[in-house]
Amino acid sequence: MAVRFQITVDCADPNTLAEYWAEALGYDLQEPPGGFGSWREYWISVGVPDDEAEDGYDAVIDPNGEGPRIWFQQVPESKSIKNRLHFDVLVGGGRSVPLEERKRRVIEEVERLKALGGTVRAVMDNSEYDHYAVGMDDPEGNEFDVV
Repeated sequence: MAVRFQITVDCADPNTLAEYWAEALGYDLQEPPGGFGSWREYWISVGVPDDEAEDGYDAVIDPNGEGPRIWFQQVPESKSIKNRLHFDVLVGGGRSVPLEERKRRVIEEVERLKALGGTVRAVMDNSEYDHYAVGMDDPEGNEFDVV
């Protein structure tokens, strides 16, 4: 039996990453539980000390309810090594789409993600293998690929 899961990303600034990935993936910022006007109000209601209760978003959700919730967990240490797990943002359309069209779609998406704060790490142009992708970093340096 399949189980539900969420993806958790350790980070320094959950709100910045939540906003970035909501835009990148077409997800929604997760609103606070019903009856609360802000996340800070909610956190205080469950006993988080006033000086620790942040106000901002720390999770994104698929508006269609199909994809996993992504939670950005604030941690004190900074990223120090390559990710062992990363996102592939699939915009090319797959191998049924001609390679030149996939490249165009990937390049267009990379430009959009750069404008949101992402940076290009590497271009993987392997035409002989019918493959094109761009390796990027999100605003905190977490690696992901646009394929």
